[in-house]
Amino acid sequence: MIVVTAVDIELAVLVLAVAAWTIAARQAFPAVVGYVAYGLLLSLVWVRLYAVDVALTEAAIGSGVTGVVLIGAATRLRGTEAEAAAEQPRAFLRLAAAALCVGMTVALAAAVLLMPDPAPTLAPEAVAHLPSTGLGNAVTAVLLAYRVVDTMFESVVLLLALVGVWSLAPDRDWGGAPKFPRPAGQDGVLTFFAQLLPPVGIVVGIHIVWIGADEPGGKFQGGTILAAMWIIAMTAGLVDAPQISRCWLRLVLVAGTAAFLVIGVAGFAWAAGFLAYPEGYAKPLILVIEAFMTLSVAATLGMLVGGPPQQELRR
Repeated sequence: MIVVTAVDIELAVLVLAVAAWTIAARQAFPAVVGYVAYGLLLSLVWVRLYAVDVALTEAAIGSGVTGVVLIGAATRLRGTEAEAAAEQPRAFLRLAAAALCVGMTVALAAAVLLMPDPAPTLAPEAVAHLPSTGLGNAVTAVLLAYRVVDTMFESVVLLLALVGVWSLAPDRDWGGAPKFPRPAGQDGVLTFFAQLLPPVGIVVGIHIVWIGADEPGGKFQGGTILAAMWIIAMTAGLVDAPQISRCWLRLVLVAGTAAFLVIGVAGFAWAAGFLAYPEGYAKPLILVIEAFMTLSVAATLGMLVGGPPQQELRR
């Protein structure tokens, strides 16, 4: 018990230290590296709190794909970094930002420390109604049964984020393909891992999606792993990034949200309303949504990392 407590304390100190270092970093790339390390440490914290679903999501999306997106942004902005660093904000603006940060920290600390004991929770109700969904994982039940409308809107937000990135493309490149940075040779370590990892990663990603109904896992975690395998293959030059005008790509991107809408509207006919599942069919319908959402999440994250189109449309 003493050893476990010591590990928890060391982990908490390390999280705070990495967070402080990330904030204090003056250059973008070191700050992004600190952010990725911070996310991985947070994943360990969630594991220690027995929230494995959250830990998987934090590692895959919060640290993994988001880290790759930020590294790409830092690389693209490297040429303007010195000029931006030379621009010193006014003292009033810096004081206002510091005061806002301190105020937010105090408010969060007060919210946690003043929480009643025991803390209010809906966990017993969630577990009590789990048999009616046919699911074994309470987190999946929350995301795709109890508050499924929230999850549907999250899929819309993800799609809108990609549309926002694509809108940054010059007119001459609209409809073309993103351009992934590629190594000069084809015999490097990246190419080796790009040939080695995808077969294993695809199997692991599908497995995590499949077991998500009853164990930690699900569409976001599995879809992120599939996206990572696609990104590695595109970065190594083993496959080309698709043109954003491709019909199959756009169908895959909207497939997840479309599945939500189709099953949701059908709920008026076979159950009590929008996104209501008929008795005894909740789990099969949730698996259908998860399957389409996995494809959409993988395609969206892969294209987000690629950024706006930088290659002219090929007819």
